[in-house]
Amino acid sequence: MTPFADRLAALVEERRSQICLGLDPDPANLRWAGPLEASGDSSAAAEQAAVAVARHCGALIEQAGPACVAVKPQLACFERLGAPGWKALADVCEMARAAGLLVVADCKRGDVPVTAAAYAQALVGETPTPWGPVAGLGVDAFTANPLLGRDALEPLIDAAETAGAGIFCLVRTSNPGAADVEDLPAPEAPLHERLAEIVDGFADRLQGATGLSGMGAVVGATEPGHIARLRELMPRAIFLIPGVGAQGGKPDSLGAAFGPGAASGLVPASRSIANDADPAAAAERLRATVWSSSAIA
Repeated sequence: MTPFADRLAALVEERRSQICLGLDPDPANLRWAGPLEASGDSSAAAEQAAVAVARHCGALIEQAGPACVAVKPQLACFERLGAPGWKALADVCEMARAAGLLVVADCKRGDVPVTAAAYAQALVGETPTPWGPVAGLGVDAFTANPLLGRDALEPLIDAAETAGAGIFCLVRTSNPGAADVEDLPAPEAPLHERLAEIVDGFADRLQGATGLSGMGAVVGATEPGHIARLRELMPRAIFLIPGVGAQGGKPDSLGAAFGPGAASGLVPASRSIANDADPAAAAERLRATVWSSSAIA
């Protein structure tokens, strides 16, 4: 399997884009699902909501996908619908692949090693059973929480290495409360710098021929002052850079993230595309702005 970093680099070059379409469907507000029917039955409601969610995401992929290189489904938005929601997630992943897009599962998994291994099987591997192996979701990359330490990351990295997948570890996130923990001294430098060192320590494991590594990092756009320092600490990592658009991050402030090249950053956008009257135009505007920022990095 071609490493994630190389697959991403090829798509970035082909599409001149670093945009990742965020898919965070709210069943109560599905602008692109088409006509919906109400039901008073809970199980029927779950089925209907899941179908509508898949239709909504499929419409966004069709409209905005040509300006993007990946989609980022937020797994919680599908899981809350139960088994029908998981089926909708699998269907959306297939739609994205059919559109030539990579799939980044936003799930922020992190647990003790035995549980981390189960997460890895569900996302990028398969689970052996007496009746045969059960395939996982088969995503191209996923987000992970590194706060349990290196041993908890090992099973995730093992599985990603086998599958040619990527991992984006939380390093300095985009939410306001990130400063409560991630900026604390640990002890000589902020905790987010220590997390960056852990990410860089695993870079060789998921490195591609381009020199970039699929051992990536989530680095929020809402505090761009951290980006240059984190790029120094993680020179090979692909950055997943949330926070542009609805959270207030500015796409033209991300240049430092792209120091190693155009494919060294992915910029996800969900509400700013999905809530626009013309998702295709919104995605294209963001694509052009980010591409320009990366070209002058």
